[in-house]
Amino acid sequence: MASDKWMLVLGIETTCDETAAAVIERRADGSGRILSNVVRSQIEEHVPFGGVVPEIAARAHVDALDGIIATAMKESAIRFPQLSAVAAAAGPGLIGGVIVGLTTAKAIAMVHNTPLIAVNHLEAHALTPRLTCALAFPYCLFLASGGHTQIVAVLGVGEYVRLGTTVDDAMGEAFDKVAKMLGLPYPGGPQVERAALGGDPKRFAFPRPMLGRPDANFSLSGLKTAVRNEASRLGTLEPQDVSDLCAGFQAAVLESTADRLGVGLRLFHEQFGPPRALVAAGGVAANQAIRGALQNVAAKAETTLMIPPPALCTDNGAMIAWAGAERLALNMIDNMEAPPRARWRLDENAGAPPGFANTRAGF
Repeated sequence: MASDKWMLVLGIETTCDETAAAVIERRADGSGRILSNVVRSQIEEHVPFGGVVPEIAARAHVDALDGIIATAMKESAIRFPQLSAVAAAAGPGLIGGVIVGLTTAKAIAMVHNTPLIAVNHLEAHALTPRLTCALAFPYCLFLASGGHTQIVAVLGVGEYVRLGTTVDDAMGEAFDKVAKMLGLPYPGGPQVERAALGGDPKRFAFPRPMLGRPDANFSLSGLKTAVRNEASRLGTLEPQDVSDLCAGFQAAVLESTADRLGVGLRLFHEQFGPPRALVAAGGVAANQAIRGALQNVAAKAETTLMIPPPALCTDNGAMIAWAGAERLALNMIDNMEAPPRARWRLDENAGAPPGFANTRAGF
């Protein structure tokens, strides 16, 4: 299939706690347009538990997905026989939810004799800027969410080299855990950011994990423990204590992130030449303080910072549909045996640069 083919793709996303479907158009010149993008968040179902409960998430996907797809198709004014392909996130993620989305996509593909594309959720994040602004390869991706923290060289569709990853907690996970230990409501990331605005980032001497190391890996578990230790030492926390702890934690994350990305961009340049941009994706990219730090990193590296709109940074169907369209344009079509995967490395067929450590093989 030629890459200049015009196409319409339905995308389905169910890897965590968003049930989402979207229809995108990929034009003959390679540019894209979102025709619909419907997302149902499950936050309310998980708030009582302070985090995502896999069984509840899977049941919610079962209940909501058919209606979400119907809405996406109606809003796009596209009928199923017009689709060029149906794409679904086949992992990595909570396996129950992944099974729901992938099975639904297979059923649609079989009924309408439509090609199936099993999309790596991480690849969808990686390719999103090509939907929003037709960014050319190669570029450097910083993916930071509740489940992932990676620096990736994006060289082409299906061509990725992971330059750095977390050796323990993902960044969004660390924000959520800090929020929970300080008594802030779920989801914790925005709550920590809000509390930090009124805090003193210098009150507590928190560590800057991995600072100065030659590799581009992250570590957040020790920082999270340091916050817990200070909170325990204080005993009963006053509102100002919470704000100061959040401000200190966030400041440490910002400094560590800037250092790690600086190394990642250097590794990118050494391996592949100058990147066309530094791209940030994932829910953590919505944090305004982190955005500011990323802008400074990009300027120092003499490259452009590109962040997709907030609705496309978090999990959504449009990014899955676009990744499906990118793969379909290269005739990367899957069969009905495509498996759901709880773990699925983005760079499983790529080499690793010097200093890279494969510490979390599944992600």
